[in-house]
Amino acid sequence: MSLSPQLLEILVCPKCKGQLEYRERESALLCQSCHLSYPIRDDIPVMLIDEAKAI
Repeated sequence: MSLSPQLLEILVCPKCKGQLEYRERESALLCQSCHLSYPIRDDIPVMLIDEAKAI
């Protein structure tokens, strides 16, 4: 199951408030500005900076 388009429209990077890129295959949301990857677990984006991984 993928994230709804309405949810993807309103989600932003919690660190820089920039746009996120949805990567369904990786189950992640990527911020190109901060070089961070936010995981998606059980179809729920984990939007915590401490949980993000550097890319």
